[in-house]
Amino acid sequence: MTAPFPALRVAPAHPAFGLIVLQQDERIEPDFRRLLPDDARLHVSRIPSGAAVTTDTLAGMETHLTAAAALLPPAVAFDAVGYGCTSGAAVIGRARVAELVRGGATAAAVSEPASALIAAARALGITRFALLSPYVAEVSDRLRTVLAEDGIGTPRFGSFEIAEEAEVARIAPASIAAAATELGRDASVEGVILSCTNLNGLAVIGEVEAALGKPVISSNSALAWDLCRAAGVRLAPGAGAGQLGRV
Repeated sequence: MTAPFPALRVAPAHPAFGLIVLQQDERIEPDFRRLLPDDARLHVSRIPSGAAVTTDTLAGMETHLTAAAALLPPAVAFDAVGYGCTSGAAVIGRARVAELVRGGATAAAVSEPASALIAAARALGITRFALLSPYVAEVSDRLRTVLAEDGIGTPRFGSFEIAEEAEVARIAPASIAAAATELGRDASVEGVILSCTNLNGLAVIGEVEAALGKPVISSNSALAWDLCRAAGVRLAPGAGAGQLGRV
């Protein structure tokens, strides 16, 4: 008979993060692997999401959120879990998102990009932003309303007017940088928000901040920063989060 090998136990690395990613999203996972500290554990689940981005398809994710959270490893007590959809959080409601995520996963903290953007704006001491969105006005307007309700104005707004989620990940960084720089030059704004977790905004934060001398926040940089803040750690050095990475 073969004797069993001893099962040595080791303390898990911390912090532990969970991330609920849209089925259509191609961007947030590589961004998070840059943004989170090297010793962090990142566990990812997916949630069904529509190919077309409308308020109806965004609202439809509400029925899947708890099940998606439950697919994260149940043995892990997460320091923080994020729901990776800016517009979805605005449509479903931030408190409702947290409730649904906690229904499926054990998490000390829950965040999503809408709440994270508001927290990041406060940490930077900014209340007036230019907002660049990939989406049609129907979707973008709800996020602007949510931000305004917490005292974050977006007097300058620009959009690529894209309705199909798959196209968002294919917007060239040069196009994002040019649009963000044009919007951010307005003297009425103190910074720029690059909205949408599927937009390759992290790639251009440094370039646009250098051009404007103003903070630039992407949905992914804000969400990663907020999850790290909840876990008591900082973003990875040199991850490209710009001024937000230093607060």
